[in-house]
Amino acid sequence: MNGQKIKRRVGKYEVGRTIGEGTFAKVKFARNSETGEPVALKIIDKEKVLKYMQAEQIQREIATMKLIKHPNVVQLYEEQINFDSNVADGKSDQLCYELNLLAYVMGSKTKIYIILEFVTGGELFHKILNSGRMSEKEARRYFQQLINAVDYCHSRGVYHRDLKLENLLLDAFGNLKISDFGLSALSQQVRDDGLLHTTCGTPNYVAPEVLKDGGYDGAAADLWSCGVILFVLLAGYLPFDDTNLLNLFQLRITISEIMHDEWFKKEYKLPVFEETKERNTDDIGAICKDCEVHNVREKEDQPTPMNAFELISLSEGLNLENLFDVDQGFKREIRFTSKCSANEIINKIEEAAKPLGFDVQKKNFKMKLKNVKAGRKGNLNVATEIFQVAPSLHVVKINKAKGDTLEFLKFYNKLSTRLEDVVWKTEDDMDDAK
Repeated sequence: MNGQKIKRRVGKYEVGRTIGEGTFAKVKFARNSETGEPVALKIIDKEKVLKYMQAEQIQREIATMKLIKHPNVVQLYEEQINFDSNVADGKSDQLCYELNLLAYVMGSKTKIYIILEFVTGGELFHKILNSGRMSEKEARRYFQQLINAVDYCHSRGVYHRDLKLENLLLDAFGNLKISDFGLSALSQQVRDDGLLHTTCGTPNYVAPEVLKDGGYDGAAADLWSCGVILFVLLAGYLPFDDTNLLNLFQLRITISEIMHDEWFKKEYKLPVFEETKERNTDDIGAICKDCEVHNVREKEDQPTPMNAFELISLSEGLNLENLFDVDQGFKREIRFTSKCSANEIINKIEEAAKPLGFDVQKKNFKMKLKNVKAGRKGNLNVATEIFQVAPSLHVVKINKAKGDTLEFLKFYNKLSTRLEDVVWKTEDDMDDAK
């Protein structure tokens, strides 16, 4: 080897240092060995995608970026990549096309590779963190670029859903670049009511209606986040920096109204760029073909999603101490968390309840348990429901629907001993962790 260090290569790209890391992926600096052009190489771990059932999210992120080509959005590159038998990714995985995927998405046995524009200026968040608030002129320039990019995304049926300073990058010329479309939604995901229904985003930036169950308009939610970003640019701190998210007002301004505002129009320059022709996204599904059966979809055959926002909203006044109901020292509702699948939890509860003399009715990850033997206050009826906190974590709620509270507690104690292999954390464990 003559003492020379062998550079790791993916296709025609020489891979360098890690510049970012998340749950499912690493982003590394890379360079096109033919042109010398720097790029960002996003390396997604297929095993983790499968484990956490995020294949659909990865596919949606790639499909979204294929739809967008705007000067203020991080670009997904479209360069032809030739493979040969000598190319390896450092782990002896032979690279190959997966059903003739377009060149900027490559696959191996264990990895998915996405080649992105390399943006050198860092996060807008760090600019505020290091220098504090901006002048109106500087803030206006960034806000104009943000609004132009968001407006373009919406025109293509793309809703970002996680706009925040950390996801706004700066290039070498100080221009803004929107990144990270991992939580984005496409217009095809809008339900018959014309709304999106998946709760997601970052607490300080998320619109209040996103936290509710009634659905929300993706464009209006993005625009709320843009307003929060503008506030931070001008003030140097977040406008909503507490837990009282559900009391926020729901008034909205439209992009058209922003663009016609005198403050916005000052020194405004319309972006000039050439939009590419319509792109085909039919090939996206092949990326995670081997993970297809594990996809998490927004269907009625999945447990109701419950994230941190909804856990908070369950508690009165957003005080976590009120998360669990207590009645004269007796809990009429008990929760525990489980790392088992929803179907496994349902089956285990049914297996445990029937020997205790309960009839079981199941529907849509909800169960009704009725004791055939009447107690002091008639038959004890117990209701259970499973909520999905994360793909690999569920909250199970068990509450007394009818009957005596003391009998309910005795029933739960017997039930819990039969569910030892299902329960991950009980309420007491959660209370101890506070």
